[in-house]
Amino acid sequence: MSDAFLAIVNPAAGGGRCGKLAKAALEKLRAAGVELQVAETSGPGDATRLARRAYAQGRRLFIAVGGDGTAYEIVNGLFPEAEAAGKPVVGFLPLGTGNSFLRDFTGNGAEYAREAILARKRKSIDVLRLKHSGGKLYFINLLSVGFTADVTAAANRRFKGLGELGYLLGVLLCLARLRHQAFPLRADGDIEFDRRRCLFLSFSNSRFTGGKMMIAPQASPGDGLIEYVRWGPIGRIGLLRNLSTLFDGTHVCHPLASHRGVRRIEFALQEPVDVMIDGEVLTVKCDDVEVLPGVLDVVA
Repeated sequence: MSDAFLAIVNPAAGGGRCGKLAKAALEKLRAAGVELQVAETSGPGDATRLARRAYAQGRRLFIAVGGDGTAYEIVNGLFPEAEAAGKPVVGFLPLGTGNSFLRDFTGNGAEYAREAILARKRKSIDVLRLKHSGGKLYFINLLSVGFTADVTAAANRRFKGLGELGYLLGVLLCLARLRHQAFPLRADGDIEFDRRRCLFLSFSNSRFTGGKMMIAPQASPGDGLIEYVRWGPIGRIGLLRNLSTLFDGTHVCHPLASHRGVRRIEFALQEPVDVMIDGEVLTVKCDDVEVLPGVLDVVA
């Protein structure tokens, strides 16, 4: 087993920002004594394939050089094999758009991440697993449906190169065409499926999304729980008045909102829906979400 990190670089992350900054950032780590090998992606899915191949060859140390989407692809290359074949370690060089996951540990992402890699700091965290009609997906940040998925889709499609401003513009665009949907589900020991319409539902392992939006203020990456946040069918004016609360986490105090820690969510969807999962938007028919406690170490 190699003691070197495999740094998987997504040069397109952050609207191309990662491609410009990655080489210098990695050279600083090498100069400080960190043993590195580097692999660069050329398109969607490459980070997953690179991580899967390296893990199968016995490598256990990885660095995601990019944003949340890069880390998401790497995690999906490590699992499901890592559930049984040995715990991997993932560090971060946050050079992408959102870089939401690291905000649970620090507000100074890039410098903190570099120092954590140098010190070989490790924290054991949970991974969440989505089973859907086409297979399984793994994530460390959150899965969301409804308004938050719509915002991410709009930001990725229209404002990808604008970073956090792009997410804000996505919020404003989706506010103008606001819709409420039902996503039938039940959590843990619930007997009945909840079929009420809502603004959004999120199933979080960490607190932030879209950079600084604190969707799940009570979430903790290592507590063995999914933080399930529901915001009911608030109207445009009400949402506009409460828009700032999505950034400080106080939206969960709204009369139409609720949150709880759970271990499993079961869906009863009839059709595929748009989901936002660690910054990526996919259309899938969800079956369930479960927490896999402590199966991943992160350098943070």
